[in-house]
Amino acid sequence: MHVIGTVGLPGSGKGEAATVAREDGIPVVTMGDVVRQETADRGLDPTKDHGKVAQALRDENGPAAIAERSLPMIEDRLEDHDTVLVDGIRSDTEVDVFEERFGEDFTLVSIEAPFEVRAERIDARGRDAGEDEGGEPLAARDERERGFGMDDAMAQADVVVENTDTLEAFHERMRTIIREGVGADAGTETETEPEDENANRTEAEADP
Repeated sequence: MHVIGTVGLPGSGKGEAATVAREDGIPVVTMGDVVRQETADRGLDPTKDHGKVAQALRDENGPAAIAERSLPMIEDRLEDHDTVLVDGIRSDTEVDVFEERFGEDFTLVSIEAPFEVRAERIDARGRDAGEDEGGEPLAARDERERGFGMDDAMAQADVVVENTDTLEAFHERMRTIIREGVGADAGTETETEPEDENANRTEAEADP
């Protein structure tokens, strides 16, 4: 059994990591889908109100609410698969939930990229409502997710992936981690963390 969690600010590449997993036949549990479904259930617009509902779920049910809702989905998929990827962890509290449940079988991957790169990716994918359409600006999203404990979650990562190269290079890196584990990927150029880790984390980002 192996559960791989991804963490990162909006636009960092968590969705692409999930794509790699699916291409390899690995089931993906997307924590953002839990929020999107709750947003729809409340009669709100998932493209505009996703962040507000994510905050409401945590306010109403505690900071681990979304992770706890994801656990049955993960365990269901582990009945038929050796590996599951959990897309979109956003806090150290959520990391603790998965570490407590899965122990050494849980690996946390932090996917990071500078603000400007993430902003370009989000504009290009066109999935979220833009600021002029009533959507949430990226800087505000970053601030909200950091308020959940994103920086603390990223600091707990077993491996950091700097997603600033080509899409193909990022896919290959994630494919190695998914197929062979973190140890097999050690020593590759993209795995090396910057010497000033804290400075880099301040600008790092990931998908919703």
